[in-house]
Amino acid sequence: MNNGDIMITSAQMRAARALLDIDQKELASRAGLSVPTIQRMESSEGVVRGVVDSLAKVVGALEAAGVELIAAGAASPAGGRGVRLRGGG
Repeated sequence: MNNGDIMITSAQMRAARALLDIDQKELASRAGLSVPTIQRMESSEGVVRGVVDSLAKVVGALEAAGVELIAAGAASPAGGRGVRLRGGG
């Protein structure tokens, strides 16, 4: 993924954490960021705006944990953004 193309919504971040059953502190630790940074990202509306490096760290941590981010318009039943756990197969 090109760093300029990193897009994640606050709802996707919260949903991904819920799928992984981790709290903001754990996500911050996995991403190498502070808890206030994660809180700020999750409290924004829509697409998270922030330092590209921080966004890349969050996305990388979620993907490393097995989360697949679904972009708007990607193949999914509702056609909207979302998250899912990658299959083990």
